[in-house]
Amino acid sequence: MSVISVTSEEEVVDAVRQAREWRAPFEIVGAGTKRDLGRAVTLGSTLDVSGLNGIVAYEHDELILTARAGTPVVEIEATLAEKNQRLGFAPADWGPLLGQPPHRGTIGGAISADANGSARVRYGAARDHLLGIRAVNGFGEAFKAGGKVVKNVTGFDVPKLVCGAMGTLSVLTEVTLRVFPKARLATTLAVRGLPPDDGLALLRRIWSSPLEATGLAFSRGAAFIRLEGEKEPLAEKLAMVRALIGSHDVEEIAEGDLVFDTVANGGAFDDMPYDVWRAYVPPAQAAAVAAAIDAPLWLADWAGGLLWLGTVPGTDNVRVAAQVASGHAILLRAAEEIREKIPPFEPEDAARASLTRAVKAAFDPLGLFNPGRMWDGI
Repeated sequence: MSVISVTSEEEVVDAVRQAREWRAPFEIVGAGTKRDLGRAVTLGSTLDVSGLNGIVAYEHDELILTARAGTPVVEIEATLAEKNQRLGFAPADWGPLLGQPPHRGTIGGAISADANGSARVRYGAARDHLLGIRAVNGFGEAFKAGGKVVKNVTGFDVPKLVCGAMGTLSVLTEVTLRVFPKARLATTLAVRGLPPDDGLALLRRIWSSPLEATGLAFSRGAAFIRLEGEKEPLAEKLAMVRALIGSHDVEEIAEGDLVFDTVANGGAFDDMPYDVWRAYVPPAQAAAVAAAIDAPLWLADWAGGLLWLGTVPGTDNVRVAAQVASGHAILLRAAEEIREKIPPFEPEDAARASLTRAVKAAFDPLGLFNPGRMWDGI
C-alpha cells in the first residue's frame, strides 16, 4: 500500500489531481483512530493528512477558533482551557474502543465521524458549531464554505454535510468552530437504584427544565446529572434538581467529568467481547428500545436520545428496534467479517440513496474519497 503524506492544502490538491489522472481512489487517514469504523474497505493508497495540523487563529473574545483538520483534539482543548473555554460538542475519544491509543484523535476526524460527547445534550452537535471549512473536492479544487459568523448560510450548507460523512465528500483541510465559555464550577449527581423507565423519565424531566444540564446519562440503575455554573446560580440549580428528584437518595460524584467522558467514549465496552452499537432514538422511547434489544450491557446518554448497546457478536436486532421507535442505529465496533454482513451505517431507502449518490457525485464524481466506507458503491 502506498502512503501519500501531505502537510499543506496545495499538496492535497496535487494528490487529488494525481488520483484523478490515475483513477486511483484512496483512504483518508489522520491519526487513524477511527479506521475500523464503517465498512471494511481495502484500497491501494492512503492519503495521510496528519501533517495538516496546528491552530490557525483563535479569537477568544469572539469565541471562534480555526484549526487545520489534522490538529489533535487534545491540543485544541488545551488551548481553549487557557482562556476558560471549551468545544461545545465535547468530541468523544473512540480510540481505545476501536483498539487505538487514547488522546490521538484529530478535529477533522471527530467532525467527519460526528463524534459528539455528552455535552451535546446542552450545546448541540458538531454541525451546530462548525461555522466554516476549507477542503479539496474530487475535482482537485480547493474551496471554502461557511465563514466566521453563525448566520451566514445562503443556499447549500456545505459544512453541515461533512459532519458524519466519514471523509467521503472531500478532504478537509481546515475547520472554523464556535466555542463556548466554560463554567468555573460543575457538580455531578448520581441517583441510584432506579429501574430504566424511572431513571430515564427523571433525566427527561431535567432535560425539559431550565436547568441546562451538560450531562444526562443512565447506566446500571443510576441516573447521572451534571450541572455547571457560578457558585450562586449553581446552588440554585442544585436546589431545583433535588426538588425534581424527589425522595430518592442523591450522591454527589467527585469525578463527574470522568463519568461522562467514560460514557461518551464508550469506555464501558473497551474490554468487553461485544459488538457496540449507538442507537439514536426519541428519548421517551429509550427504555422500550433497550428492553426490546435486551443487550447484555447498555447505557444511555443525552437523556435517552442515545443508547450505547453491547450485543453478542453478530446480533442484528438493534436496527429493527430503533426503526420501530422512529430512530436509527450505527454499528460502531464489530469484527471485519461482521461488518461485511451487517451494514455499519443505516441502509437507505431508494429515494434517500439516490440523493446520497447525487451529493457524492457533486463533490467526488470519480469516487476517489473513502469509497464504500459508508455504503457499497458510494
